[in-house]
Amino acid sequence: MKKVEIYTDGACSGNPGPGGYGAILRYGTIEKELSGGEDNTTNNRMELLGAISALEALNEPCEVDLCTDSKYLVDGIQKGWAKSWRSNGWIKKDKKPALNSDLWERLLDLLEKHDVRFRWVKGHNEHPENERCDKLAVAESMRRKGK
Repeated sequence: MKKVEIYTDGACSGNPGPGGYGAILRYGTIEKELSGGEDNTTNNRMELLGAISALEALNEPCEVDLCTDSKYLVDGIQKGWAKSWRSNGWIKKDKKPALNSDLWERLLDLLEKHDVRFRWVKGHNEHPENERCDKLAVAESMRRKGK
């Protein structure tokens, strides 16, 4: 399997409001940046969509080191929340519906294809790739805000 590094971030102007995500994919010396967003969304949706978009951009199963500043994303996978929600019909332990089930479903499907290791980094802490992803995400959010 090819080894790929992915860095992601999400941003939202208002919550909900116009939002964006940014991602950097790195394979050896090759780098690709992705960004996108939605006009009316939340920060958590953008964090998820950043990871999903990056993983969907891979053309074959890969070993991935995915770095993000989103505890929601990392904990949702590493603590098993998303798998538990899915097995319970997207209902949480408190009997409330799990938010963003459409995106969690897409992410869980991608995790069956790729071998992904999630790594959390503190946001806005001078991590170069995280800072670049933040700039991409904020720019997309601002672009949508100006529509």
